[in-house]
Amino acid sequence: MTLRSIALLFLACWLGAAVFFSGVVAPAAFSVLRAYQIPNTNEIAGAIVNRSLSIINVSGVVIGLVCLVFTFLGRLRYERWAFFVQTAALVIVTVLCAVGHWIIAARMRAIRAALSLPIDQIAIDDPSRVAFAALHRYSVLTLAVAMIAAMIAGLLLTRSGTTNQI
Repeated sequence: MTLRSIALLFLACWLGAAVFFSGVVAPAAFSVLRAYQIPNTNEIAGAIVNRSLSIINVSGVVIGLVCLVFTFLGRLRYERWAFFVQTAALVIVTVLCAVGHWIIAARMRAIRAALSLPIDQIAIDDPSRVAFAALHRYSVLTLAVAMIAAMIAGLLLTRSGTTNQI
């Protein structure tokens, strides 16, 4: 198995996990708990989603770094433009996953910890809840852009021919 194949496998696994998390896990956690009309549904579902998202983000950083190393090891076999685009895409995946985990999610946890009540019981126009909602939007956006960048990197890894093989 070549480094290119290993990189593609890692990237595909991460992308599949990220898509599954975004399309299934997060929506299911909220909808199932809401169906049971559990008090503080958003707080509980948010804790489940946060834990899962942490795994997605940290693994995105690790896999992004591994794929970057593999890309640099095989850089002489790449067309110049493909090397730069793939490198940029992998840097985007790595950086956005790091930002999502160590900046955005950390700030969301800090807001939750500072609240005197669960987030469900805070007024929608409360500054803390407004800030939390804004951070949530940034979290969704960073993961979406990281997933698009991973798709681009994956497509470049699958290009046939000897010019891009590691």
